Amino acid sequence: MNRRNILLSSVALAAAMASSMAAADQPIRLVVPYAPGGPLDVTARILAERVRDTLGTVIVENKPGAGGNIGVDAIAKSAPDGKTIGLAAVATHAINPWLFKKLPYDAAKDFSAITQMVRVPNVLVMNASKAEKLNIRSVADLVAYAKSNPGALSYGSGGNGSAGHLAGETINQGMGIMTVHIPYRGASPAQLALLAGEVDFNIDNLAAASPNIKSGKLKALAVTTEQESALLPGVPPLSKTLKGFAIDTWWGLVAPAGTPDDVIQKLNQAFTAALKDPATKERFATLMAEPVPTTSQAFTSFMAAERSKYESIVKASGASVD
Repeated sequence: MNRRNILLSSVALAAAMASSMAAADQPIRLVVPYAPGGPLDVTARILAERVRDTLGTVIVENKPGAGGNIGVDAIAKSAPDGKTIGLAAVATHAINPWLFKKLPYDAAKDFSAITQMVRVPNVLVMNASKAEKLNIRSVADLVAYAKSNPGALSYGSGGNGSAGHLAGETINQGMGIMTVHIPYRGASPAQLALLAGEVDFNIDNLAAASPNIKSGKLKALAVTTEQESALLPGVPPLSKTLKGFAIDTWWGLVAPAGTPDDVIQKLNQAFTAALKDPATKERFATLMAEPVPTTSQAFTSFMAAERSKYESIVKASGASVD
């Protein structure tokens, strides 16, 4: 090999090494498909801090819009190199595939699961003043009143096809009652409407409802987990009245499909260790969120089961988004 070829080879090798080192130093981008400040965003930022020692810098990037679809699509279309990961939630990976007539991503095929992160109970809450006026102290009381007064009770939700809407319709169908659904532009306006007495009850995220439950403005009738939640002791699960009922909020971490297994395993080890850290559990508890570290395979299976469950629920509700 002549000197010119040796020089060219050396330059090429140096460039390759520099490129490899740059990639290794490149921070991880964690895409949150919702606006800043909510529970999903806050928990993502907590974990980003916790894995800094093992994974290096993790930058949280919010890409909200279209019910989470814009941010999730950005994850799906990123390079499968472990440098872009993001959140998969019950809406984006279990409800939206049946709610939207057309999605820019395939929830089943376009992602590699890393780990489930969090489970948060939803809670059936009633305007406390209305509950006292109607003498409703339990789900059984609510059902009895609704059967005697069809269409008299209304419930709010964050919009057609939201978890609150689907839960309400499942209750209507499962318990043979008729309550009126009033959709709002998001969960916060729906909660304000409940507090103002515009609607009678909601099925809301416990993290959002908890302050008003504690202040006495809302009365908690049931949690939507299959078992009683330690986060709200003394409040029975709805499954006690409607067998098998379980609609709670969850989210976890995914990478683009095709991300190498060893990269997924490295990410899983770092994030599950962070989720098991007592300090993380303590921080999450303030958001009424329970850490749920899993294997990649377990989270894949869980999301598939949730998609199957919500297929029938969404179709039965009649909800759709063009």
